[in-house]
Amino acid sequence: MNTRDNTKKVRTQTRRHGEEGGKSLLAEASRFRRSIGTKNESSLHKTLKFQYTGSGGRSEVEVGEYVADGIRRDGEYIEVQTGSFGPLRKKVKEFASRGKVRIIHPIAVNNKIEVFDTKGKLLYRRKSPVHGTLWNLFDALLYAPELPLVKNVTIEVILADITEKRVKDGKGAWQRKGISKIDKELSAYHKNVIFTKKNDFMCFIPFKKGMEFTVTSHAKETGIKRDMSQKVLYVLYKMKVIKRIGKKGNAWVYVR
Repeated sequence: MNTRDNTKKVRTQTRRHGEEGGKSLLAEASRFRRSIGTKNESSLHKTLKFQYTGSGGRSEVEVGEYVADGIRRDGEYIEVQTGSFGPLRKKVKEFASRGKVRIIHPIAVNNKIEVFDTKGKLLYRRKSPVHGTLWNLFDALLYAPELPLVKNVTIEVILADITEKRVKDGKGAWQRKGISKIDKELSAYHKNVIFTKKNDFMCFIPFKKGMEFTVTSHAKETGIKRDMSQKVLYVLYKMKVIKRIGKKGNAWVYVR
């Protein structure tokens, strides 16, 4: 199986679950664009939280010792996570013991950066050279590879364009020359990809059953960087999607 076939498999999965919601996501985003300088959850997080909680649902609900981003009218728990899934490990397992849980994870296909002064005047905007892909899901899964195996847990990836707002206030990190990050908002929707079971992750392995592969051959076949391939194979090994059968030199050998 080549990389093109593998990509087609991902697209098929996306069509099966549907790409509806793009227009409503953007409409929701327009509701939550906040003013420069406000200090609360990002517009991006709020957009996804309210969109996925839906009409008749509740947001910011106390559940035991945790607070759920939302609970849908049908009882499904909603958790929006823009970064690593590590902090969600205990929380999601607790929710999953009570019912269905959906983790919403946005990935920025294109990222635009807007920089303002402290009065809200736009100083400049630029496009980030970094472009996210579905593979970046494994950045989030690296410290919680067991979460996709937990009963009742669904992961929904939102591939979108995101605008990051910053303010030149002299308080930010030295690497950004004192410019602070203040908000993120959804500016365009591409598609969603849903993972409900272990076999859904087979789309990341472009090798037939029984074929041996290593990090090097996986990276070459998929066209991703070696360090990303290491993350992917580590997570999928921990999920028991693939097996380690030995080593060639210092390299682990895997099979489906």
